[in-house]
Amino acid sequence: MEDAARALAEPRRREILRLVRDQERSAGEIAAHFDVTRPAISQHLRVLREADLVTERRDGTRRLYRLRQEGGENLRAFFDELWGDRLDRPKDAVERNRRIDKRRRLGRNRGKR
Repeated sequence: MEDAARALAEPRRREILRLVRDQERSAGEIAAHFDVTRPAISQHLRVLREADLVTERRDGTRRLYRLRQEGGENLRAFFDELWGDRLDRPKDAVERNRRIDKRRRLGRNRGKR
């Protein structure tokens, strides 16, 4: 979990994860999205791979990267443990307000009859 947290602390690494979330991409494709050297992107990819956040597949001389879906499970479990119920609170408040608004609208409509 510590490796994943450290890896995610760097904004470029978070952006790399977004890039490889839905499709496998080569290191060159990933590097084209950034204003840093290709070796710097390779270093970021190595950190993400060592943190088990991405997978690497070789296709000839190319290396292809993809988000490892289960890579962040320990980190997610940690955050759920800390804030799981608190993260539901805003959703619950919105749903409660919708119910109240609906009752108010229904009450006003009844008075117009």
